[in-house]
Amino acid sequence: MSGGKHVHSDVEEMSESLVRIFENVLLTEGKSLSQGYFSDLSLAEMHTLTAIGPYEAKTMSQTAQKLGITTGTLTVSIDRLVRKGYVDRRRDDRDKRIVRISLTRNGKLACRMHSKFHRVLAKRILESYGEEDRKTLVGLVKEIDVKIEGLLLRYEGTEEKSTIRRTAREIVDETDNKTE
Repeated sequence: MSGGKHVHSDVEEMSESLVRIFENVLLTEGKSLSQGYFSDLSLAEMHTLTAIGPYEAKTMSQTAQKLGITTGTLTVSIDRLVRKGYVDRRRDDRDKRIVRISLTRNGKLACRMHSKFHRVLAKRILESYGEEDRKTLVGLVKEIDVKIEGLLLRYEGTEEKSTIRRTAREIVDETDNKTE
């Protein structure tokens, strides 16, 4: 029976570590944001800017779906972001029922800085490891990401990969390609 206890111990350690990692990343992100140039933004507002993205305008419903919130909840956040000068909101030229949102110049800058925060965080984590351990760690984190996304999709009632959700790596790659 000692094998069962060992598995239980591994499960407990993994559970506690995942919770601590999640909480500490959010706390670090929040503190970094509050002490930086964009201290007038909450973490939720920054994530809303990231969901809108720095390129083409998105509809309110696309953005709400990407964030996993209702359009009513998003409207409250967008109202604040428009007042703060980070988001433009316009009616669609062809269909006035559709509201399109896009980032202002300041919104795009905030989005880029937020992306940089994530890259610096990853760099700081990886810099203390040798090449082989780095590759192993990155591989394991990618596997965890896939497993967690699979669980999310099961809760959403769909097993196929969502085209709305993209990994941070895909977004960073896209951003890097457009700036080169």
